Amino acid sequence: MANRHTILLMQTSQSRATRTFMDFDSISQAMDGICGLYERKLKDLNPAIRNITYDIADLYNFIDGLTDMSALVFEHSIQAFLPYDRQWIKQRVFQHLKKLAH
Repeated sequence: MANRHTILLMQTSQSRATRTFMDFDSISQAMDGICGLYERKLKDLNPAIRNITYDIADLYNFIDGLTDMSALVFEHSIQAFLPYDRQWIKQRVFQHLKKLAH
């Protein structure tokens, strides 16, 4: 499960020009990527604050605030990518952060 190529697809606004993707070697790295995106946004919004903290509800609001977000995860057994929705991403990012906290 650790090394499953993951592609995050996202659209940050109603404009189709904001569609983009991020490519990761694993689901875990993809979840780190989502957290990094949110942390960069927080730093951009609060440049004077050195240590910014947030909780999972803030991260969920960020994910829900995107026009679209989904993931494609490579499944070795069928040699194809499987699609996952925003809810799955939120569950996985929560599990990932919980694991990092322990």
